[in-house]
Amino acid sequence: MDKHIKRNILTMQGFYLLTFFGVGSLYPLLSVYLSEVEHLNGVQIGTIMSINPIVMIFFQPLWGMVSDKMNAPIKILTITTFIAGIFALGYTFFNGYVWLFIIAIAVAIFQSAIIPISDSLSIKYTSKVKMNYGNIRLFGSLGFGIAVFVMGRLSEWNPKVIFYSFFVSLLLASFLAIKMPTENSSRNQNLLSGVKEILVHKKFLIFLAITFLVFGPNLANNNYFGLFIEDRGGTYTGIGIAFLIAVLSEIPFMRVAGNWIHRFGLLQVATFAGAVSLVRWLLYFTEPSLWLIYSTAIIQGFSIGLFIPAGLQYIRDITPVHITATAITLYSAFGNGVGNWFCTFIGGIIYEKFNIYTVYLFFSLLSVIGLFLCFWLLKDEKESAVTPSTAKL
Repeated sequence: MDKHIKRNILTMQGFYLLTFFGVGSLYPLLSVYLSEVEHLNGVQIGTIMSINPIVMIFFQPLWGMVSDKMNAPIKILTITTFIAGIFALGYTFFNGYVWLFIIAIAVAIFQSAIIPISDSLSIKYTSKVKMNYGNIRLFGSLGFGIAVFVMGRLSEWNPKVIFYSFFVSLLLASFLAIKMPTENSSRNQNLLSGVKEILVHKKFLIFLAITFLVFGPNLANNNYFGLFIEDRGGTYTGIGIAFLIAVLSEIPFMRVAGNWIHRFGLLQVATFAGAVSLVRWLLYFTEPSLWLIYSTAIIQGFSIGLFIPAGLQYIRDITPVHITATAITLYSAFGNGVGNWFCTFIGGIIYEKFNIYTVYLFFSLLSVIGLFLCFWLLKDEKESAVTPSTAKL
């Protein structure tokens, strides 16, 4: 491999490692911090934890348009990464629901730019140099898993360490962002131009619903898994161990996802990931023992490690080339953002009125509906494949 290409790949891998280390330091343990240190109730916790995804819905497309308009993705990525880290320090200076709510919004606004812009840069560059995007993205899972494990132990010493870790990680990531490879954008400068066309695309809309119903609970689980472990008698360290196992299990599945997709098909892999998610939520609803939770944490690798690459590639495959960028932006902002927000917010209400196990029953019901839609798409795909051949007879 050319030294220049290798250096660029290492830079992107380092950026994902640090960025997700910061995210893994903060969000999995934030709900526990808000409960134990700030003494907020379930609705308040659910509201604060749902801010990030709901802000993503509006600001991800906005940051994308700003980046395209200025043709300066590196500059936008560097600035937003640094500022998001700075605002997170506010958690260490202010107390009370209102102040924490404001800080969460400030962090979310700038953090919402990081993943879509870095993903866009990474996908574009890896396609150019004929490399697998998954080999870069898996460093994000690695950073996330290590962070939760390490911060879980350090949080027992000082819970506020999660905010300092988020700040330092994003500060270092902002320096790497400056060195990430880029080139002049050839994307449509008006993001809204393809919205009307894509919103009448039946398969796209159905897969958005599937992402909402299947992937939304997986994202929201990052906010409630810590409370779930704690309720089963686990400690901060135990939360870290469970997250480490769960997140690191994503790495091998991201590496094999391409082969599985080629062998079985995109929708088949996405459906399998959804079915595995359903099994996981039903298991958690039964109030399992800690050893069973730890031993089955690898299930996350099947669900998230397979759904992320399969979902993104499916969106790219079913949409016309000239609106692919718009489709991916809407998919990320609406599919992931709305699904994450809805599951996190409603989960907070359910947690307040009932308990954490009922939250996972709610996730199970959403996954069942999502699987029905997956089967509907699979059936439609088979019928579409049969119809042309029948017409020739």
